[in-house]
Amino acid sequence: MSTSLLIEQMTIREASRLLSEKQVSSVELTQAVLESIRQKDGEIQAYLTVDEEKSLARARAADEARANGADGDLLGVPVAVKDLINVQGDPCTCASKILSGYTSLYDATVIARLRKDGAVFTGRTNMDEFAMGSSTEHSAYQTTRNPKDLSRVPGGSSGGSAAAVAGGEAIAALGTDTGGSVRQPAAFCGCVGVKPSYGRVSRYGVTAFASSLDQVGPMTKTVEDAAILLQSIAGHDPHDGTTLNEPVPDYLAAVRNASLTGLRIGLPKEYYIDGTDPEVMASIRKAIETCEKAGAEIVDVTLPHTEYAIAVYYIVATAEASANLARFDGVRYGHRAAEPGSVFDLYAKSRAEGFGTEVKRRIILGTYVLSSGYYDAYYGRAQKVRTLIRRDFETAFGQCDVLLTPVAPTAAYRIGEAANDPLKMYLGDVFTVPASLAGLCGASLPCGTTAAGLPIGVQFLAAPFREETLFRASQGFVLASGN
Repeated sequence: MSTSLLIEQMTIREASRLLSEKQVSSVELTQAVLESIRQKDGEIQAYLTVDEEKSLARARAADEARANGADGDLLGVPVAVKDLINVQGDPCTCASKILSGYTSLYDATVIARLRKDGAVFTGRTNMDEFAMGSSTEHSAYQTTRNPKDLSRVPGGSSGGSAAAVAGGEAIAALGTDTGGSVRQPAAFCGCVGVKPSYGRVSRYGVTAFASSLDQVGPMTKTVEDAAILLQSIAGHDPHDGTTLNEPVPDYLAAVRNASLTGLRIGLPKEYYIDGTDPEVMASIRKAIETCEKAGAEIVDVTLPHTEYAIAVYYIVATAEASANLARFDGVRYGHRAAEPGSVFDLYAKSRAEGFGTEVKRRIILGTYVLSSGYYDAYYGRAQKVRTLIRRDFETAFGQCDVLLTPVAPTAAYRIGEAANDPLKMYLGDVFTVPASLAGLCGASLPCGTTAAGLPIGVQFLAAPFREETLFRASQGFVLASGN
């Protein structure tokens, strides 16, 4: 079996079995991933940096641990990391010039937990700068391409992670989801992406875009692999006061016992709208039929405030981005403009030179909605409508166990098609941002392809902290559909 084919097919579960049975070493597995990156990444450009020496050193440490009797699903398994999650000693640029040359001084909590479980970190994946975008065209360094069609975007902002997994350059990866940035690229590239409930996974050490929305999530080839990764990184963290201080359920048990029989699946009418690509909607309708044949009960529900979600999201998210990115001022770390004439000049020039167009656009919008005279009219009102959106979901989950919706209105579009039309790109998040505003957990799963062979994703949503229900529905769908 060729190296590239090995990694294209390899899952965390299979890698763990091979390592446990000593059919392969972590060094050999990591070398296979690195070789696949060398062969493919010139075209796909999923990675910003790869440190082969450091990756192999981590793999050797994992092999030594196994030789001394240690075991575990992630021990010695290579994982790619989105370039806004801090890994001590590794670069963390957030795909931005303003952090060019910055090296992480500490591990994010999710990295510390994966490190404790023995995972090997292979490289930093490309992203939209500071996670602001839906196509990974807004990186300061390169444009990642969809491995299913190199002329198209992989989605964003976690497009590098999705492309690495779907393109056979990674066994699994971490992404982050603010308004759909794990789920949408997973749908565009044809892999599994899970957004945990807000507060299920620590944000400590994850560079903030919008603090009330950001969540780290797994991007994998199977639902089971997503459960393995989430099991490792989930849980309370004293460094992050927003994390839930409750035991983490057994997600693998939910996957093993998955069945759609008796599960109530809600179809929100606001998500089945004109304007969605007919091929996408046809695949979603087929997914609904699959669920019904497998014993699920289909329930019609309504989420009446959905139409306001995009406006609310882009007020709340940009306001929080404006506050969070104020720290990048050329004084403490990051890019510093040469020969500034004053302190104000230092701030202005450093930020003008270091931030890209999309980041500047969102900072300006966020600063405006927080400014004196506009705070109540925009940000304050948006938070009130956000509460109404959350209550809509609470009512819906009183009638059903999970919701089933499209992930995006279209399949992956061509590179350059929406980059200069921000409104068009923002509207592409219409099916993902409501769940983020409400703090729900959600998953994107492959459910078909277009006539051109482009992947289509179906989205399952569950109530906050009901990831076990989400995994039951997701794996039940996979088993029923034969994917």
